[in-house]
Amino acid sequence: MNPLVVAAVLVGLVALATGLGLVWQRGSGRVREADATRVTLPELPEDGQVTLLQFSTEFCSTCGPTRRVLGDLAGQLEGVRHVDVDLTHRPELAARFNILQTPTTLILDGAGVIRGRIGGAPRRDDVRTAVEGLLVA
Repeated sequence: MNPLVVAAVLVGLVALATGLGLVWQRGSGRVREADATRVTLPELPEDGQVTLLQFSTEFCSTCGPTRRVLGDLAGQLEGVRHVDVDLTHRPELAARFNILQTPTTLILDGAGVIRGRIGGAPRRDDVRTAVEGLLVA
């Protein structure tokens, strides 16, 4: 095979992979609208607080930093709490909430209804904006 053709194919594959990676990264960590389903879990008391519900696993490298970001926000904003649920030994929850990556965070309003969903490490400012919108509503 001609070395020039091989080089062109390799350059094309690298460009395609780079483009796909940039598209994926651009959407990762952003708050997206989600189905307005009410969440009931033993870990969630019904006290009317906005909840940052983080789903993690034991092997997740970005779950620790996510835990700190969400915990800090919950500490700064009155009426907000952070709950971390480990899915490692609870695969039924991953299926129930369609969790395909960890961390995944659900933003729940005071009634426990999902108002936002974040796949990947969340962006602090985006989470704060979404939560503050629920606090004034």
